[in-house]
Amino acid sequence: MTASADEVSRLLERWRDGDKSALAELMPPVYDDLCRLARILLRPEEEPALPPSALVHEVYLRLLGIHAPGWSTRAHFYGFVARLMRQILVDHARSRKRSKRGQGAHHLPLDQALELAAPGCDAVTALSHALYDLHRIDPQRSRIVRLRYFVGLTTEETASACGVSTATIKREWQSARIWLRRALAG
Repeated sequence: MTASADEVSRLLERWRDGDKSALAELMPPVYDDLCRLARILLRPEEEPALPPSALVHEVYLRLLGIHAPGWSTRAHFYGFVARLMRQILVDHARSRKRSKRGQGAHHLPLDQALELAAPGCDAVTALSHALYDLHRIDPQRSRIVRLRYFVGLTTEETASACGVSTATIKREWQSARIWLRRALAG
């Protein structure tokens, strides 16, 4: 079930105004959208570190710790959730890398250790670093990438959220994609 923008905005406003039950009411109508967003974020990985539903559940647990969020629009909420999901994936990848370094682990021959290595950790970490670098260079392009790729907004919705024309979004989106490809390749 996909929630309407008005319904999400109404629930976000109630949550912002201190209604703790609004988050519980918000999750069922946005759950499918959040799972879709999680699948998009996990797409680069050959073998995802977490199933999409586990990522959404982790997001929910972290949202429970937020009291009176400062946002009330659907786009802002999904943008925040996309950043939160990305941070959860980066934290998970770092944790898996840390555990691979062997705190108290048994020593294995190299060929066995390579078979057990966690696939996809480096891709998530590299993408996170590239987006951080892009944000430092050009926050607008970074925001466009988050809204287009992670949140899944259309060109028109992104233009509306950013307060610029669709032509600007198309141009900046193209430029950001080229920049990210180069950053990830080299």
